[in-house]
Amino acid sequence: MVVTKIQAPFRHDHVGSFLRPQALKEARSKFQNKEITYSELKLVEDEEIIRLINKQKEVGVLAISDGEFRRSWWHFDFLGSLEGMEYYEKEHGLNFHNLETRKEGVRVIGKIDFGEHPFLDHFKFIRDHAGDSVVKFTIPSPNMLHARADNNVDVYADEKDLIEDTIKAYQKAIQAFYNAGCRYLQLDDTSWASLFSEEKRADLVAEGKDPQQFMNTLQYVINETVKNKPADMTITMHICRGNYKSTFFSSGGYDYAAEVIFGGLNVDGLFLEFDDDRSGSFEPLKYVNRKDLKIVLGLVTSKFGELEDKEFIKARIQEAANYVSLDQLCLSPQCGFSSTEDGNILEEENQWQKLKLIKEIAEEVWG
Repeated sequence: MVVTKIQAPFRHDHVGSFLRPQALKEARSKFQNKEITYSELKLVEDEEIIRLINKQKEVGVLAISDGEFRRSWWHFDFLGSLEGMEYYEKEHGLNFHNLETRKEGVRVIGKIDFGEHPFLDHFKFIRDHAGDSVVKFTIPSPNMLHARADNNVDVYADEKDLIEDTIKAYQKAIQAFYNAGCRYLQLDDTSWASLFSEEKRADLVAEGKDPQQFMNTLQYVINETVKNKPADMTITMHICRGNYKSTFFSSGGYDYAAEVIFGGLNVDGLFLEFDDDRSGSFEPLKYVNRKDLKIVLGLVTSKFGELEDKEFIKARIQEAANYVSLDQLCLSPQCGFSSTEDGNILEEENQWQKLKLIKEIAEEVWG
């Protein structure tokens, strides 16, 4: 039997999240204040997602997303809804550059598994309203459970058991999304950024972790998670240095982990941040050793509204092509526009202008 696979990631693509419209922000606030029911909130979410689908089609987006409109966080909502996990309020948030996030997180309360997860219905809704367009669905990488969840040693005295159960849960999740019709799934992952600078690697050591072993574990988790994926399903990974209210969590190039990221991960594509000096040079791309691995260059920032110069971006693409074939390259924003419901510091029109620019550049570079 011939297996037909979609050609994702596309020459012009995006990371997944979009700025939340005002009507949705107001509805979520009312729901949190118990002024409306969940059913009433869902009606607003449905309406705004349908409006978003139509807008994406209007500007020529090829991979239709729900904008993560039903989520508060890009990762905690999914992780907190796994069996054996819960969402809770912490004493402190995450420390971003000159900013502390909201004080929320996830923790282990039982054996990890994937069951009747609400994100399956989230996917089915966009599937049913996207028409003939390809639907792109995003979930946090399994590494994020390892990196962000507070472990309960009464449940998992050995962290290796937690890792293995996480892998099994994600394997179930991939099959469940596939059975629901998903053919383009993205794993979002900030844990790799802990390897990108000497400062962050020193933090790992201070936590009693060996950076090399930590990297090997990240690689193992990803490759085991996707090893049984259906042949006609595209799974990509977005590697991020943090995105919260237009700020960031970490800096540093890909050099330390380059051989593993570009030569040792069995995903179909990598969405990479390359929008400023914090991301380092393109030289680590020399470790790409597969002709079927797509490299999506995040050269257009999602953090601020100012529009990039088209010729500068085109020159950057050609620079990257010195290390990996132009035919393997694609273009996107460096991250989502709203990794949390708070959103980045730009206007809705800015995000559409940026996606239009990316489309124009892609058509001029690749035809």
